[in-house]
Amino acid sequence: MPLALLALAISAFGIGTTEFVMMGLLPNVANDLGTSVPTAGYLVSAYAIGVVVGAPLLTALGSRIPRKRMLVLLMGLFTVGNLASALAPNFGLLAGGRVLAGLPHGAFFGVGAVVAARLVDEGRQARAVATMFLGLTVANIVGVPVGTLLGQQLGWRSTFLVVTGIGVLAMAALARLVPHMPLDERAGLGRELRALGDRQVLLGLLTAVFGFAGVFAVYSYLASMMTEVTGLAETSVTVVLALFGTGMTLGALVAGPLTDRALRPTLYGALGALAVVLVVFDFTVHVTWAALVTVVLLGAVGFMTTTPLQMLVMNKARHAPTLASASNHSAFNLANAGGAWLGGAAIAAGWGWTSPTLVGAVLAVLGLGIAAVAGVLDRDGGGSGVSGASGSRVVARSSDPVRTEWVG
Repeated sequence: MPLALLALAISAFGIGTTEFVMMGLLPNVANDLGTSVPTAGYLVSAYAIGVVVGAPLLTALGSRIPRKRMLVLLMGLFTVGNLASALAPNFGLLAGGRVLAGLPHGAFFGVGAVVAARLVDEGRQARAVATMFLGLTVANIVGVPVGTLLGQQLGWRSTFLVVTGIGVLAMAALARLVPHMPLDERAGLGRELRALGDRQVLLGLLTAVFGFAGVFAVYSYLASMMTEVTGLAETSVTVVLALFGTGMTLGALVAGPLTDRALRPTLYGALGALAVVLVVFDFTVHVTWAALVTVVLLGAVGFMTTTPLQMLVMNKARHAPTLASASNHSAFNLANAGGAWLGGAAIAAGWGWTSPTLVGAVLAVLGLGIAAVAGVLDRDGGGSGVSGASGSRVVARSSDPVRTEWVG
């Protein structure tokens, strides 16, 4: 694999760390800034708002900027946002820093996925995209627990200062390792918007919203489920989250080769397996060892959906894939918010701490249904891009004139 993928993975590690570490630092932030933990929880939402807004907005604004320069600029904005968070004197400015740090998240992964696919030969593109996402999964194993511990021992500001340093390192790696990719003269916002409006792209985004919401319906309340139902001590929650991150990493490693081989079957299998694991979790959560094994499986099958969904929207918008690719991360964050809301609503309705597992299973089945409908329409209607049963194919062979139509 090209070294440029290492630069993308380092960047993803920093982004993943700052996205999830706030959940473990909420009590520290609340105590330091004189607010309540529930109010501090809005800082998680602030980051998500930044992602949802920033993904299409920054991608659109950067549609005429060469990809390498765009990646460095986005990571620069991410670094500034984390520095602003570390230095924020009050809650309002900290929330602003979180929004600023979240703005480049979706755009970076959108552009980065296109660049990653462009770096390798046809037939290995999903593996390249999954390699970039490994940085995000490793952040959940190493970055988040270490960042949480650092924030608890030295203050929450130290965590964001370290993430700022990771951002600087990532900028240097991107500038040094990512090759220049000339922007095609025909690239532009209009073309990107037309590609985003493709029926198969929209169905892919809708699949992400519903299917991935099943993961976050449970993940958002995983700590409470493990302490209230399984009976683990609160000090064990970090280990549980690390196990979930381990599962995510395994899922990313498996999803890449499978997606290269057969995209839609991998997506169908991942969503179906996600629904099954969520139903099983409703039973295994009562037994400690079984619950911990299921947490790993949940992380694995949940993250297995991300690579095929990413490749799907890129394939179907292959002549101008960047905006569609970035919008996929807006869809994932809408899934995060929607899944958390529906899971919380089930608990608030008195259905019990385990009710989010069944809510998540229903959402996963809905996502699978949308994906299946999209597959049928693609096969019957000859949709754009690759066929439903094929593997990943974003960048054509050098002899294929399509290749120069969107590379930038």
